[in-house]
Amino acid sequence: MADDTDDDRKYRAPALEKGLDILEMLAERGRPMTPSQMSALLGRSVSELFRMIQVLEFRGYIEPSADGYRLTNRLFQLGMAQAPIKSIIDVALPVMRDVTLATGQSCHLVVPSEDQIVVVARIEAPGDLGYSVRVGYRRPIIDATSGLMMYGKASDTAKAALRARLEPLHGERRVKAFVEEAEAAAAEGHARRPSDFVRGVTDVVAPVMGVDGIIATLICPHIERLPKVCDLDAVPAILTEAAGRISREMTAASQA
Repeated sequence: MADDTDDDRKYRAPALEKGLDILEMLAERGRPMTPSQMSALLGRSVSELFRMIQVLEFRGYIEPSADGYRLTNRLFQLGMAQAPIKSIIDVALPVMRDVTLATGQSCHLVVPSEDQIVVVARIEAPGDLGYSVRVGYRRPIIDATSGLMMYGKASDTAKAALRARLEPLHGERRVKAFVEEAEAAAAEGHARRPSDFVRGVTDVVAPVMGVDGIIATLICPHIERLPKVCDLDAVPAILTEAAGRISREMTAASQA
């Protein structure tokens, strides 16, 4: 938190700022926290935070769990209501449905969120069997296959900003390896690699481009199904063609 003595703002809203401090801290920590833990990190008394916690819970922004309070998807839902996100989802969903029918696999739409990626839409695999992750799922961009395309297809300015954000978090050596893999994926036009946290899943990713660079990715988490609907080697071309359709429609809409 910023030091109040160095704050030259014209107006202040202490109660609102306490609530925002709680939300930002829970988002940054990524795990449930008790009121006493919040108190220690924010430098405020438990009694000072108690009312804020109760209001945030009542309004649906946080919820109690066995380990303390955690964020709900309320903030995510508000973000999803923004026109750019709603627009790309509206454009992408019919195309994603075509992908699932052609591949027999699920399809996800992923957008960047600072140093993370977040799933904003999904179409389940047809039939009774498939693999997918929930809408709202987040992962560090440096760990995600989608992150390779997010970096590799970004502008030089965006790349520099992302490196500056990632290096303090992950170290220069790891970021360098990530950058090299991302540049190779960008040159290939898609990314493909085994999932590093689910065995038997191969992530295939294609970039969705806008006027100013990459705006999202399509990802197909491929699992071997019997009988086969589509061979893994055919998925990159299907996904790349689908991402291109979304890219063209989004570009046309922004230039209209």
